[in-house]
Amino acid sequence: MQELIGFHNSLLGIDQDPLSLWQMGIRAVIVYIVGLVLVRFGNKRFQGRFTVFDFILSIILGSVISRAITGNPFYPTLFAAFVLVVVHGVFSNIAFFSSRFGELIKGTHRLLIDDGKIQWREMRQAGISQRDLEQALRTQMHTTSLEGIKEARLERNGRISFIPKDQETAL
Repeated sequence: MQELIGFHNSLLGIDQDPLSLWQMGIRAVIVYIVGLVLVRFGNKRFQGRFTVFDFILSIILGSVISRAITGNPFYPTLFAAFVLVVVHGVFSNIAFFSSRFGELIKGTHRLLIDDGKIQWREMRQAGISQRDLEQALRTQMHTTSLEGIKEARLERNGRISFIPKDQETAL
């Protein structure tokens, strides 16, 4: 048993400084696999468009798990990554049941166009210029006219969504 632990420690470079090329390579493969598992375990939002809440976790998670490759304590670093994903899941569940908490950590949408009229105060507060809005209108709605737009919102994920006047509200 002692030989197996010694082999394991030697293979991963546990308590060794500096790590060899092969030890870092083996750590990289293990961290890659653990990262895939954590992202799959975490939430589907990692695989698509996400809010700042999700984006921050992805940055921190990448930073934390990369440290396991470069020589920081291997298992405590992977455990820290696991804890981050669990906390994110807990926060996501709380946000599901509490819209107030959800708005706190994920933000809210902003109404940028209401019945074809630009809401300048909301645009200013969101940091969206008229050119930004016009670009989104052209690329998403294939028009330059606000007349046919019932509303446009800056969504929590940072994208602008448009609802045409002739579209029935399904919600």
